[in-house]
Amino acid sequence: MPLNLPDKLPAIDLLKEENIFVIDSSRASTQDIRPLKIVILNLMPIKITTETDLIRLLSNSPLQIEVSFMKLKSHTSKNTPIEHMKAFYRDFECMRNEKFDGMIITGAPVEHLEFEDVNYWDEIQDIFNWTRTHVTSTLYICWAAQAGLYHHYGIPKYPLDKKMFGIFEHHICEGMSKLPIFRGFDDVFFVPHSRLLFPSRTIRVYISLWLVADVSFT
Repeated sequence: MPLNLPDKLPAIDLLKEENIFVIDSSRASTQDIRPLKIVILNLMPIKITTETDLIRLLSNSPLQIEVSFMKLKSHTSKNTPIEHMKAFYRDFECMRNEKFDGMIITGAPVEHLEFEDVNYWDEIQDIFNWTRTHVTSTLYICWAAQAGLYHHYGIPKYPLDKKMFGIFEHHICEGMSKLPIFRGFDDVFFVPHSRLLFPSRTIRVYISLWLVADVSFT
């Protein structure tokens, strides 16, 4: 099934060249199909590249997916043309009353800062709280995962002795192999990492969280 993307989004032409089936909003409006609604809060500096990478992954679904893009009112992107932001992104405040099947919150190049020192921390906390009532399932990526753990559960981050960079062996934790997210996985799988920080190991003591896979740093 196709991806339903905003009219004239640059990713449309790029993905069509890769033989990925996408349609714009104008064509989608003529089809009597209830799409899966996904909103992306893109915090990365080079937004067009991140948009294309995420949409490429979403294209692997058999469902029709409608993708929307959210931006922060408290932060202005310096590396993406303002015309692009105005054409394809909406402020959180404009989307506050909408509901979505899923949300993706990306990383951001601010991991060297304490969470409270990030200039949009108040607004992103508001969004984190909003996801609990307006989004069925939320995927936090990279820095957003660290921020989500800190906001929702008070789990701190800590600096690694050296940058974690490379392909690392992961193990599915005991009793977790039947989860749908691991369908088709082996018990051991490999994932790339590039980070200077990691969530505290105290994550293991939070009974409200499931640790579904683990990785060794060595």
